[in-house]
Amino acid sequence: QALAREGARLALTYQGERVEKRVRDCADQIPGTLTLEMDATDDEQIAQVYEQIGREWGRLDALVHSIAFANADEMRGRFVDTSREGFAQALDISAYSLIAVSRKAAPLMREGGSIMTMTYIASERVFPSYNVMGVAKAALEASVRYLAADLGPQGVRVNALSPGPISTLAARGIPGFTNFAKSHSERAPLRRSTDVAEVGDTAVFLASDLSRGITGEVLFIDQGYHVLGA
Repeated sequence: QALAREGARLALTYQGERVEKRVRDCADQIPGTLTLEMDATDDEQIAQVYEQIGREWGRLDALVHSIAFANADEMRGRFVDTSREGFAQALDISAYSLIAVSRKAAPLMREGGSIMTMTYIASERVFPSYNVMGVAKAALEASVRYLAADLGPQGVRVNALSPGPISTLAARGIPGFTNFAKSHSERAPLRRSTDVAEVGDTAVFLASDLSRGITGEVLFIDQGYHVLGA
C-alpha cells in the first residue's frame, strides 16, 4: 500500500490456493495490481512470472522478497536436533529463493533498481524456538551482501529490512511469538511495537532514488531494539 501510494504499479505473487484469496483481496484494494502464482522452489515457475512481468511492463524498478518457511517441528526443542531435510527446506525457501528471484528480476532492471528482502534479528542472536529459521535468516543476510556486490555494477541495489515482531500470519506460527512481541515493546528504546506502516515507508525509501547510495545493508526498523544487550 505504501508503494502504491507513491504511484508504483504492483505485482503480487502467491503460492497455492491456501493464500490465494488473501493475496487477491489485497490486490483488489489497489487498482491495476497483477496477481501471479509462484512457487519459490520451482525455477520454471519463477521464470514464467518474470517473463509475464516483462511482457506487461517491459521493466522492473523494485522487488520485495518476503518469503520464508520452516517446518514448525524444526522450531521446537533444541536446534541440535534439526533434521537434515528440515534444514535444507528452510534454507532453500527462506534464503535461496532470494537468489532465484534476483537472477530473473535483475535483467528487467535495465535502468537500475532496488531489491529488498525481510529478515529478523534472530539472524545474529539466539532466540528461543526460532532455531533453524535464525540460521536461514543469517544465510539470507549473507546472500544480500553477495548479491549487492554482483548486481551493483548494473545499478541494482540489494538490502534487507529487519523489523521488530509484527503479528502476521507467518509470525503467528512461530512458537513463543507472543512473548517475543511483548519483550520487544517493553525493552525497545522507543518502548513500543513495530507498526507495519513504518516498514512500508522504509520500503518506499529503499525503492526510491533517495537511497541510491545504500546497498548490501540490513536496515533495522525495530524501535532501537537491536542496540540492546542480551
